[in-house]
Amino acid sequence: MLIGVKDGQEVVGRRVAITGVGAVTCCGIGTEALWQGLIHPTQADDRRIHDFDPSPWFPPKEVRRLDRFTQFSVAAAQQAFDDAGPLDADPDVAGVIFASGAGGFETLAEQVVINHERGPNRVSPFLVPAMMANAGAANISMRLGWRGPSETIVTACAAGTHAIGAAARLIASGRCDVVMTGGAEASMHEVAIAAFANMKALSPTGWSRPFDARRDGFVMGEGAGALVLEEWEHARARGARILGEIRGAASTSDAYHITAPAPDGRGAVACMRLAIQDAGLQPGQVAHINAHGTSTPLNDMAEARAIQEVFGSPGPPVTSTKGLTGHSFAAAGAIEAVATLLAIQHRQIPPTAGCDQQDPEIHLDVVKGQPRNWTPGPVLSNSFGFGGHNGCLVICPPE
Repeated sequence: MLIGVKDGQEVVGRRVAITGVGAVTCCGIGTEALWQGLIHPTQADDRRIHDFDPSPWFPPKEVRRLDRFTQFSVAAAQQAFDDAGPLDADPDVAGVIFASGAGGFETLAEQVVINHERGPNRVSPFLVPAMMANAGAANISMRLGWRGPSETIVTACAAGTHAIGAAARLIASGRCDVVMTGGAEASMHEVAIAAFANMKALSPTGWSRPFDARRDGFVMGEGAGALVLEEWEHARARGARILGEIRGAASTSDAYHITAPAPDGRGAVACMRLAIQDAGLQPGQVAHINAHGTSTPLNDMAEARAIQEVFGSPGPPVTSTKGLTGHSFAAAGAIEAVATLLAIQHRQIPPTAGCDQQDPEIHLDVVKGQPRNWTPGPVLSNSFGFGGHNGCLVICPPE
C-alpha cells in the first residue's frame, strides 16, 4: 500500500494484516452463519435481522439508549476483537474507523412521530447521541478504550469500503498499530423504504438478482461487518492468526449524478485501476472480484462494463453477495470484505444468489448455482455509492 511520494519515488507503507472479523447479517450472528448463508443461499423478500438479541453486548438500560445501527456496530466489532485473540494494544496507537450511511435513522423517525403526537417535552434526551452517524465508532472506541483516531465515513453505499481503506492507511503510514474498522446500517424504517420505492430503486418484485436478465432493483438489507486491522509485524509478534492482508485501496468520484452511475463506468474504472496499482499488482494477477452488484439495471450494467474495461472479457470470476444479504448500504462493503476473507479461508467462491439467467449483455464470469473451488489469490472488492462515490479494496491471502 502506497503512502506517498518522496524524491520522485513512491513510498510503500507498512503491511496491513487482518486478524479478526465479525458480522451481523440476515443470515444470523457471526461469520459462520454468514458463510453458511453464502454457500447455501436462499431467496427471501425480507432481509431484516429478526432474531438479533443485543443482550450479549448491552444491559437493558443501555439498549434503550442506543439506535439499532450502533448495537450492530458494537456487536460486530466485539466479535472481531474476540476473533483476533488476546490483543493488548497501546490505546494511543489504536483507532476506530467505522462507517454508516444514515446513522440512527430509525430513532430519529420514531422521535419525530413522538414530537408530533405527544409534544416536544416527550422527545427523548438521548435522541442526538442515538441518531448521530458517529455513534457506532464512538461506542466502539469507548468500549475498547482505544484513544487513537475515532472517525466515521459517510459516503453512502461505498462507506464501508472507504472506512477499511482509510483504516489501512492509518496503519500503513505508522499512525496506528491496530484499527477496528467496518460499517453498520439499520435504516429499514417504513419512511426510508417508501423513499427508495418511490424513486424506483427498490425491486417491485422483492427479489435481488445481481447480473440477472430479470433484475429490477435492489432489496434493502441491514447489518454490520467489522475487521481488526493490524500492522503485520505487530500481529506476528503476538502470535496472531493472520486471515489476510489489505494490499491496496482507492477512492474516486464519478462527478456525474447524485444517484445514477456514470454509464461508461469511468469513475469505477479509475478506482479499480488505482486500487490494483496501490497493491503493486497488474490486473491479470487479480484472481476474483467481489462485485458491488446491487441488482439494479443501471448499476450492474455500468459495473460490468467497467470490469470488462479493466480486465477484458470474461475476466476473473465475479460474485455479488447482495443476492443473499440485500443491500445494506454503508455496511455492504464491510460485510463483503468479511465474505471475501471467508472465501479465501474456505477456498471457495460463493455463488451469486438470484442470478439464474445471466444478462446476455453482461460478459463476465459470474459464479452461479454452486460454490466454485479456487486457489485463493488477490481479490478486488468493489463498492459504488449514491453521489458517485467509488471505493475498491485489494484483499490478499496471508503469505
